Amino acid sequence: MNELSEEQLLIHQACSGDSRAQGRLVQHWYKRVYNYSLKYLGDHDQAMDVSQQTFIAMYQKLGGLRDTSKFKSWLYTLLVNFCRMQQRQNSKHSGTQLNGHVTAKQESEIVSIRSSAYDPEEQVIQNELAAAVQKALLQLSSEQREVLILKEYEGLKFREIAEALEISENTAKSRLYYALNHLRQYMKESSFSPQNQKRHEL
Repeated sequence: MNELSEEQLLIHQACSGDSRAQGRLVQHWYKRVYNYSLKYLGDHDQAMDVSQQTFIAMYQKLGGLRDTSKFKSWLYTLLVNFCRMQQRQNSKHSGTQLNGHVTAKQESEIVSIRSSAYDPEEQVIQNELAAAVQKALLQLSSEQREVLILKEYEGLKFREIAEALEISENTAKSRLYYALNHLRQYMKESSFSPQNQKRHEL
């Protein structure tokens, strides 16, 4: 409860023009903004650019945020819009698909949680799984990918997702349902499945 009230106080201070509070807000949210961008776009450099654009827009528009309790969904609205813009640019200029190799490397760097008994073979499998999941995410439609990342990775409630994407909660639930089904189907058909089977045989 205290942590939430401290965050709300920080948001109030940032909205009132406190530059120090705004800087702390960026530090607090940077990893989540970057991780969403990376999972959505599958490219480290583009994720960095989108994160920077999102926080620049946050600085510029923060003073106009009337209801600070909506900050989370408001920030994700900015982020989602910049990710969509970047994806449109990708399609317009090149039309090439990302191969996910950079993503696998970045995944292993970002998700740095390690057990005390480090198992190199286990880490290789985890990295392969991360790469496979990222490739699967990129196969989803933009609408499904947005909802899945916001719900399963960012932990937003359906109400917050609906606010961020400007859709109904029922639409958000429907998109998540289809996204999960498509994700499971892709993973089942992917080359990672035999690796899973081999792992269980060891």
